[in-house]
Amino acid sequence: MTHTPLDPIISEFATQEEADAYDAWFRAKVEASLKDTRPTVPHDEAMARVREAIKAAAKKRA
Repeated sequence: MTHTPLDPIISEFATQEEADAYDAWFRAKVEASLKDTRPTVPHDEAMARVREAIKAAAKKRA
């Protein structure tokens, strides 16, 4: 299998194959998210959850 190298200034991937694989993975994640029927979480609630997780992690390290 031939790998097509990419310019590191232009792409974060070493080869076109890596870029294509990431693109396929990302598109699958977006598609799954769009099909997800669970209720959404409001931004303020999501941020509160993140702040609590950060506090809990900080306590564990202390």
